[in-house]
Amino acid sequence: MNANAKQHRALLQDIAHRAMRERGLLPDFSAEVLAELDQLQAPATADESVRDLTNMHWASIDNDDSRDLDQLTVAEALPGDKIKLLVAIADVDALVKNGSAIDDHARHNTTSVYTAAMIFPMLPERLSTDLTSLNANEDRLAIVVEMVLGTDGALQASDIYRARVRNHAQLAYNSVAAWLDGGSVPEAITAVEGLAENLRLQDKVAQNMRNFRRVNGALSLETIEARPIFDGDQIRDLEVEYKNRATDIIEDCMIAANGVTARYLTAKKFPSIRRVVRTPKRWERIVELAAEHKFELPAEPNSKALDEFLIQRKTADPLRFPDLSLAVIKLLGAGEYMAELPDDIAPGHFGLAVKDYAHSTAPNRRYPDLITQRLLKAALAGSAWPYSQAELTALAKHCTEEEDAANKVERQVGKSAAALLLESRIGERFDAIVTGASEKGTWVRLLTVPVEGKVMQGFEGLDVGDRVRVQLTAIDVERGFIDFKTVGGARH
Repeated sequence: MNANAKQHRALLQDIAHRAMRERGLLPDFSAEVLAELDQLQAPATADESVRDLTNMHWASIDNDDSRDLDQLTVAEALPGDKIKLLVAIADVDALVKNGSAIDDHARHNTTSVYTAAMIFPMLPERLSTDLTSLNANEDRLAIVVEMVLGTDGALQASDIYRARVRNHAQLAYNSVAAWLDGGSVPEAITAVEGLAENLRLQDKVAQNMRNFRRVNGALSLETIEARPIFDGDQIRDLEVEYKNRATDIIEDCMIAANGVTARYLTAKKFPSIRRVVRTPKRWERIVELAAEHKFELPAEPNSKALDEFLIQRKTADPLRFPDLSLAVIKLLGAGEYMAELPDDIAPGHFGLAVKDYAHSTAPNRRYPDLITQRLLKAALAGSAWPYSQAELTALAKHCTEEEDAANKVERQVGKSAAALLLESRIGERFDAIVTGASEKGTWVRLLTVPVEGKVMQGFEGLDVGDRVRVQLTAIDVERGFIDFKTVGGARH
């Protein structure tokens, strides 16, 4: 199909649907799911066993266009400069019951798929953006993770319980970060008395927690994410999204909550699905990369030493640091889900320098989080395990596989979008960094345009992290192929 013969957005949507089906994912909800959805009503929030926390300064911080709001945060100053941090997580299980048609669809896909053309939500939007979303000015049921943190960011106490919460301000990362960095305060913050002070307290405790993790070896990684900008139905550009102080607040709060969740289940003699990143797959190549920058890493994997190298490089060359981060991430290897019984010892998360970690904070968009929520609610109620050991082991494997499939769909559609932008630039030359090198092929990402493609000629001797000059030789919009050949030797 000629890309010019069809509007870009419609073409990418067709490509996205096809990619979903090719990867075994369901792009659409069945008639059974829609019929079940019609029967759902918002759950009653009045329950004596559920705490009423609606008057606290709860707020959400997410992307500008996010509508599936999974979590709220709030902080409280305590004597001795301690800070109490609370994370409220949408009670999705209150409406999405295990074994229902809606749950079966979510279990099949295991995640929402965010493509350049459209979103394929794990749950129908009437749930994920309405009935189970922590929307502004609505009372909602939630699971609350409460943490007391010392001045050094170390966790001193924690608890988990059910509560009724109310989102008093739906905020966006970029405007909150600009304000924290000295810009004007967003109107949604000034409209709620005391919210500004509360957000600054959250910013403080998030920085403390991040510093504490770094002392213990958490990695200071930073990558470039790009999303297409449409002018009507035509792609005009790729916009790079960067992390900021507001994204750091949410990331640090969620990492802390996920750790508390895992330890809570273990303490209650419950199983869990852990998120793990094992020992790096290619540590020896990471050591070589560091040596190219005159930094010596130990022969055995060491996250604290690696973070020292990353911090040094970010200070020395902040412009190119995301490229180095990307290379390190590729060499660390992908995360995976593992079932853990109360007496098991599962691997930790190398990149976060945490031993206990269970995804729990995004049940509207990730199925492992919904599984964790059901385990938590059973533990809170003193009920039996809602899943057997065999079920959890199978689900962990399935969630890892489907997450990989979803990532491949997102990458393919993203490359199709990039190919549309590069149609007129075949023959041009670019500086690039090698992002993948294996028997399956060698891939590079351009340094001036956030686009990744495959090296079809001249890839011999290239390895992850190498800088190279490439020429764009061919594209295939439908298949998301962007092909290069090298036009100069690698710079190590």
